[in-house]
Amino acid sequence: NSNSNSHQGNGMNVGSRVYLMNSTTTYKLFYLKGREFSFDVDVSQLPCGLNGALYFVAMDGDGGQSKFSGDKAGAQYGTGYCDAQCPHDLKFINGEGNILDWQPSPTDPSSGTGKYGTCCTEMDIWEANSQSTAYTAHDCSVSGQYRCEGKACGDDAAGQRYDGVCDKDGCDLNPFRLNDHTFFGAGSSFAVDTTQPFTVVTQFLTSDNTTAGDLVQIRRLFKQNGKVVPTRAVKVGGKSFDAITDEFCTAQKKAFGDPDMFQQLGGLKKLGKALDRGLVLVMSLWDDFAAHMLWLDSNYPPTKDKNAPGVMRGPCANTTGVPQEVQAKYPSANVKFSNIKVGDIGTTF
Repeated sequence: NSNSNSHQGNGMNVGSRVYLMNSTTTYKLFYLKGREFSFDVDVSQLPCGLNGALYFVAMDGDGGQSKFSGDKAGAQYGTGYCDAQCPHDLKFINGEGNILDWQPSPTDPSSGTGKYGTCCTEMDIWEANSQSTAYTAHDCSVSGQYRCEGKACGDDAAGQRYDGVCDKDGCDLNPFRLNDHTFFGAGSSFAVDTTQPFTVVTQFLTSDNTTAGDLVQIRRLFKQNGKVVPTRAVKVGGKSFDAITDEFCTAQKKAFGDPDMFQQLGGLKKLGKALDRGLVLVMSLWDDFAAHMLWLDSNYPPTKDKNAPGVMRGPCANTTGVPQEVQAKYPSANVKFSNIKVGDIGTTF
């Protein structure tokens, strides 16, 4: 159960990030290729602008402690985080304080950015609130956790988003963005009703239906009130798709006019290599100082015509998601994850 706001002895803590442990000193590594991953979730208390996320990243199982002599803390203290956005706001990277060129955030008193970012492959199983949802695959050219600086970080502020080691956009499947506006939302008129809990199932299918084959498809289905609800087929570039495949990714990027960095970095086959090495499960609840979560639940980029292909991501107004307003208005916002399972295809739901 992740809560949005909580008071600590030294002030307010906003948002949270939680890892699943294997022992007191190591994170649990998941091996997903050729397998299925499922969990139950309740997003009913997540309004526009919040993201209750469950995802996998290519962190080290020990938090990097065996690699970096300066890391005396290790996984039990949450070290070693990385993701495909190459975040600069981590206070410790590679066992060292990220203090060089540290700039306090002008809008978030508990945050800031340092010279270094920390990058790795990321599989966003679940990014959602009660209004919109997406699952997204992100490749990186580097293997495992990587401390970046300069162009390798792909910083937006430097105009280098597509020059870094990771595909920050990723290949996403968001039903609303693909013009299915009645699939996911609050109320019984939606195929998946977010006012009630449901099960989310993600299947990582391979070329030969074994755990050794190449990753060729990432399929999503839901189960609610005893009924299985598959992702509905959508039309992209004249073809019909109901799962993430390389063909879908390329068609969507072309249709939406986005750079196809996912294929440039190796597509699903490359992601499969990262799955072979094992990924760490992360659960978080966050608000978005950079883009107000509009990329998930509203029109994004807000400067584009909302009727242009791929701009509408969800039904929320593009004035929503301002963190200070979200925190003040919804202090008890929360997401509940439970019944986390991994197993053979078709066995976890």
